[in-house]
Amino acid sequence: MKLPLRFNAVLARRVTGLALMALVVLTLLGHRTMAAKSDRPNIVFIFSDDHCQQALSAYDPSRITTPNMDRLATEGMTFNRCYVTNAICGPSRAVIQTGKYSHLNGFAVNGITFNGDQQTFPKLLQKAGYQTAVVGKWHLGSTPQGYDYFDVLVGQGPYYNPPMKTTDEKGEVVVREHTGYTTEIITEKALNWLKENRKEDKPFMLMYQHKAPHRNWEPAPKYLNWLDDVTVAEPETLYDNYETRASPAHNQAMEIKNHLTDRDLKLTQPRNFTPKQLADWNAAYGPKNEAYLKAKAGMSEKEVIQWKYQRYVKDYLRCVKSVDDGIGEVLDYLEEAGLSENTIVIYSSDQGWYLGEHGWFDKRWMYEESLKTPLLVRWPGQTKAGSTNNDIVSNLDFAETFLDIAGVKIPGDMQGESLASIFKGKTPKNWRDSFYYHYYEFPGGHSVARHYGVTNGKHKLISYYQSGEWELFDLENDPNELNNVHSNPEYSSITKKLEKELTRLRKQYEVPEEDPDFQKMKAEARARNRAAQKK
Repeated sequence: MKLPLRFNAVLARRVTGLALMALVVLTLLGHRTMAAKSDRPNIVFIFSDDHCQQALSAYDPSRITTPNMDRLATEGMTFNRCYVTNAICGPSRAVIQTGKYSHLNGFAVNGITFNGDQQTFPKLLQKAGYQTAVVGKWHLGSTPQGYDYFDVLVGQGPYYNPPMKTTDEKGEVVVREHTGYTTEIITEKALNWLKENRKEDKPFMLMYQHKAPHRNWEPAPKYLNWLDDVTVAEPETLYDNYETRASPAHNQAMEIKNHLTDRDLKLTQPRNFTPKQLADWNAAYGPKNEAYLKAKAGMSEKEVIQWKYQRYVKDYLRCVKSVDDGIGEVLDYLEEAGLSENTIVIYSSDQGWYLGEHGWFDKRWMYEESLKTPLLVRWPGQTKAGSTNNDIVSNLDFAETFLDIAGVKIPGDMQGESLASIFKGKTPKNWRDSFYYHYYEFPGGHSVARHYGVTNGKHKLISYYQSGEWELFDLENDPNELNNVHSNPEYSSITKKLEKELTRLRKQYEVPEEDPDFQKMKAEARARNRAAQKK
């Protein structure tokens, strides 16, 4: 039977109307689903290598201006006491991946291979629907796991023309060569991932990690002559003689006076440069080197130390400047793309560093300059702009914090605590008031003795357990840690209290009485690497 034409038209309108309503409902549901996903904040974790608070103007404006890092401080929170568990590059990174101290995550010294099969926070974020990426310095000897995308430096990585490990179109791990300045290349790759690879229907976690300002401090072409007309102020402890300190302070090999190499000081030409890069380099350093070598014979020992300090610290600051530039580019893009409001941006470094304090460069010690690392956090709508925090926080807390922010349950075997509530200005009542530190790499670079210790921010007790020596510092009256008062009877009650706390923390964190055989672990790692290269 044929229906009248008018009836067909009415039916068609009704069907069309129902279809449109269904389409609207489905669209709204879809938007709700996407909104639910986007309600979880994105995480951008910016990480540098060997960057100290003294070279970040939000903490100390006397040496350098870092306007883009300062943006995070101005728009967020600055942490004054972020302590690291083990002040050396690879171990710090392993702590962040796992939320566990070095003795539990298996990566206590550089030169071994991180066990990527273990539980890590990026794997847990992946399972919860986050898109994960790491770009830049990895420095764990392994191929990153738990990341949808990785493009990382091979080993330590050079400052110029770095080889980087990633995957090809088939998902196979490959190493690709690059030409340019490493800090700028890492920034470019991070931006490219945000622009081209990021999935708009998923929250993301990006680890954007720089090599700089790690030794041997090779500046970008645009900064080769920056600071030439400036004299950087010397730290008041540059000529420290370590009086009253235990023997390890005397026996280290990290003095500006004695242990900076000609390559550190740019008195020899760098390797792996293009002809243009080398020409620019020689044009900048050639005249400066010639003037120094000509004058050196008539210089006093102190004048030579002063020249070395100026050369070293300026190159270090020049490298920091490029990191700050890159951070500015990433922050600008987040704003342009409309991502800033729902993205928490965190800046930190793997530990602190010595800019001449105690006459040193490098890190490793439980002394304040290397124990403390920068931590800046911007979380729009959650973190109060321009706020500061003096709680004892740590890189041990980062993994737990990322998970908590993402709404992921924190595993019970992680050893840190989430900082999310502190970011919001609410410190938990039972928050830690003491901190455990443990450094293992001896024998090793710079000959810093193995030690562990405890600090409450007011006093610090350090045990050099292989030699049986101790140090105690009154940080309120001796912030430069020049006077070891461990043998002073006036501090006996404080010593006993800290010894008790040290015992408690070692038990809490399940620290074994005997150190692992690190030399064996390094030998095994080298053997694996040789076998892999033969394949």
